[in-house]
Amino acid sequence: MAELDLTDIRTDHHVAWAKRAVLLTDIVGSVGLIEQDEVGVISHWLNFVERVKRDILPPNNGRLVKGLGDGMLLDFADVRSAVSAALAIQHECRRANAGRPADRQIMLRTGMDVSEVIVEDNDVFGRGVNLAARLMSLAGPGEIVVSQHVRDGLTPSLDAEVEDLGDCYVRGIPTAVRAYRVGPPGPQPRVGCALSFDEMAPSIAVIPFTSRNVCNDHGVIGEVLAEEIIRRLSHSSDLKLVSRLSTTAFSGRSASLEEIGAHLGADYVLSGAYWVGDGRFELDVELAETKSGRILWVESLEDRLAAIVSGEQELIGRLIAGVGTAVTSRELQRSRTQPLPTLKAYTLLTGAVSLMHRLSLPDFEEAHLLLQTLIDRGVRHPLPVAWLGNWHVLRVQQGWSEDPQRDTYLASECTKRALDMEPDNSLALAVNGFVHVNLLKKFDVAEDSYERALAANPSNAFAWLLKGTLHAFKSEGEQAVEHTERALALSPLDPHRYFYDSLAATAAAAAGKYERALDLAQRSLKANRKHTSTLRVMTFAQWLLGQHDEARKTVQELLRLQPTMTVSGWLKSSPAAPYDIGRQVAEVWRRAGVPE
Repeated sequence: MAELDLTDIRTDHHVAWAKRAVLLTDIVGSVGLIEQDEVGVISHWLNFVERVKRDILPPNNGRLVKGLGDGMLLDFADVRSAVSAALAIQHECRRANAGRPADRQIMLRTGMDVSEVIVEDNDVFGRGVNLAARLMSLAGPGEIVVSQHVRDGLTPSLDAEVEDLGDCYVRGIPTAVRAYRVGPPGPQPRVGCALSFDEMAPSIAVIPFTSRNVCNDHGVIGEVLAEEIIRRLSHSSDLKLVSRLSTTAFSGRSASLEEIGAHLGADYVLSGAYWVGDGRFELDVELAETKSGRILWVESLEDRLAAIVSGEQELIGRLIAGVGTAVTSRELQRSRTQPLPTLKAYTLLTGAVSLMHRLSLPDFEEAHLLLQTLIDRGVRHPLPVAWLGNWHVLRVQQGWSEDPQRDTYLASECTKRALDMEPDNSLALAVNGFVHVNLLKKFDVAEDSYERALAANPSNAFAWLLKGTLHAFKSEGEQAVEHTERALALSPLDPHRYFYDSLAATAAAAAGKYERALDLAQRSLKANRKHTSTLRVMTFAQWLLGQHDEARKTVQELLRLQPTMTVSGWLKSSPAAPYDIGRQVAEVWRRAGVPE
């Protein structure tokens, strides 16, 4: 068949072209709903369509072009009328669901574009219809996603609340599409449901490692090593581990990644093979993504067999660090290359935490967007809310806050909300202590919060680190070093290690261990040169080691990143200011060139 020539169609007087706002809406999960209650769902939907035709379309100058079985194609003369109708349809949908069981409720998703289309009595054709359908695929239950052209025709806060989703890639369109989510004018909660921990963390299946030689252990070493890795990884709130009893079923079995992922519900699979000989243990290991089949990380590790058998941690620590880094990198990549509405909860969270710790202002702001997107979905889980509180603390510390008092309030509110959801959540308790030390300067409340965090999870390296920093601020150097060194031991190759090194440097400086402080600060800066706290402690250590010229150079770099910094301003805001260490630091900075 010859390709359709749109130029000829435009000149054909029998075809009517018009600029119309095209709206597509359909039922989310319609197949499953109809399977449960065919007659009830169809009856409910037909009644709903009749109410739309009778009560919503006439006042908004819209028409029902055609029904789509489980959806509707509508068109309107202008953008504002179309958006008004779309909001009214969602409102009517929520009203119609009132009193229905949750699993029988009809939820709609909507996409919209405005462009010139071919208008017929029972249909419309054109790129605008195609784009509306693609935008609809970006919408979640109860959501409306529109194009840039629709957005341009709206006055935010008057016609609708508008949220920029950024450049999104959709099927069938080779270039990115700028998309926006719209809601009723004024604040509105996102439609969503509570997420469990399972949905907040990517899942990993550790398959027992296979033996490459006959060493009379019958694979026992592989089983033991897998169990230890699962035990160590399970201490992290960032990952969900499939139990060893489940993964053992795939030991020595020829199964594809897709099959393992489907049976175990795993996003990633860690597997490998080992060889034993001459008192040495060699392990080839790989981490793969089950959905795509991509190999994300490959490593060859070697150690003394005696060390493996006795449970020494170096090889396992290196392996765990490699897994953590690979998963974090993959989820960060996913968060930056896929449209926000399609991202899983754990991708949003992992991406946000990674971007937050880069301490580049654009990345930092993007971290806020990812966290807020996750929270706006209606998620009732403490982790994203706690990390948002942490974000506000870092914003003040970096000197990026235009209103530190407001950020202090918001940080405090975040930790309150997180602890309301789960009073014993270790991360939320640690962040709560962080807020009370660095912003509220309530050390007694913070210390209690850190103790509770560590009671809930004694392996929480973040809590040990922050607890050590509290002692550093109080000039209790020995305790500060003890706690921060423990944090370093618990996170030997953490993706955000620069942050740990920086606060450990502060602890060492408080204990008078200036060479150690300088070493830690230099290591931290090598990983992240934009952390202003590191530059502050580095200046202090350099000066007291007699490296005055180097200290002055460090101050110049500090002032380049934080040009508004002054000694008096720091004394006003720092929790260390009333203590000996605070007064000593202030005097060093004056001499090194920080403005008064």
